[in-house]
Amino acid sequence: MDTPVQYRPLTPEELGARLSTVAAVTGRIGTDPDTWEVREVGDGNLNLVFIVEGPEGTVIVKQALPYVRLVGDSWPLPLYRAFFENHALVRQAARAPGSVPEVFHFDEDQALIVMEYLAPHKILRRKLIDGEKVEGLGAFLGEFCARTAFRGSELSMKSADKKKDVGLFAGNVEIPAITEALVFTDPYYDAEMNHHTEGLDPVVRELRANGVLKAKAQRLLMKFASNTETMVHGDLHSGSIMATGSDTRVIDPEFAQYGPLGFDLGMLIANFLMAYFSQPAHRGPESLDDYQEWILEVIAGTLSAFEAEFRQLWKTERTGMLYPAALFEDQGQSSDFARDTLLEEIRTDAFGFCGIEMHRRTLSLAHNADFEEIGDKTLKSRLEARNLIMGADLVLKAHSINTTEALLTLARQFNKKDVL
Repeated sequence: MDTPVQYRPLTPEELGARLSTVAAVTGRIGTDPDTWEVREVGDGNLNLVFIVEGPEGTVIVKQALPYVRLVGDSWPLPLYRAFFENHALVRQAARAPGSVPEVFHFDEDQALIVMEYLAPHKILRRKLIDGEKVEGLGAFLGEFCARTAFRGSELSMKSADKKKDVGLFAGNVEIPAITEALVFTDPYYDAEMNHHTEGLDPVVRELRANGVLKAKAQRLLMKFASNTETMVHGDLHSGSIMATGSDTRVIDPEFAQYGPLGFDLGMLIANFLMAYFSQPAHRGPESLDDYQEWILEVIAGTLSAFEAEFRQLWKTERTGMLYPAALFEDQGQSSDFARDTLLEEIRTDAFGFCGIEMHRRTLSLAHNADFEEIGDKTLKSRLEARNLIMGADLVLKAHSINTTEALLTLARQFNKKDVL
């Protein structure tokens, strides 16, 4: 899809004049743009983001750019990703009410979304670096992943509706292609935009020399590219979550597509594990153990809540064509084996996706601030090495890491291991 001729990136100076006729904006913050305060706050890799505050309220204005902001206009990117983000937010709001910011206005030509301003929420990754805890975080995220996964699949949806939705999101071509390259492929060879911390070379060579690891990573890529089981957020990490001490919301689903049931769960756990491994650089000894264990509790809570909510939805909302009651309960038979087998497959996939994300965020483009803010390069490489080797274990042994406790035990073991 070509860039619309009338598209123009917003600037703080022009925003008021350009949005002063949009009722969804003026009705929430005031009709006189001269009274608005506009602040650009976008610190991500792709978009312009503005906080627009008026005498009657505040909104967020997000606009896609026709290139990857992190790289520049040498990497073009389609504006239609805003179209898919808008559709994803609408579906997430319906499938997991209260979990995402409300959309007030969408302008397809300008690739622009006006949405709810979350305050005093802060990006979760920053809270994790700063050592702040969030009440009920694991339960919220587990339920979000379960509700969006179950209700976006043919476990719940009518097959015709699901297939129509798959067709819609199939138009989001270039964005998933970023994931397919940067996440699943680039970490395992000397790709052009790769970079890693000095000192990691021995570990990187070991990973790239492991043919079995690369084969398993490619099999997971095949699942990601080919399995349209449910609508996934596509980029669910601690930078796409905002929270206060007790309230959490999920943002930025522009990488949404239909994919494997366990994908979002795996990406999410990976980012908590990276936060866990990075903590010795951010905490003093008096609080390190407590905070690292809290992060592991969040992982355990996420997995527990996912399974509990999935089981509940299986019982109450299994209305799609998959595993119908006509084959089980209506014949006086339990569907528990079918449900538990599916949950086991989701967990195995999630742990594999988790390991690959741990590699990508250390070796490919767009590293995590958890590690990037570590000034001591020797310490940074030592902590990243633990992350890389555990990630390899997850990719290689996902089928045998079949409980949450096994995952947490592995994390604790690697946290004490000197890989370099």
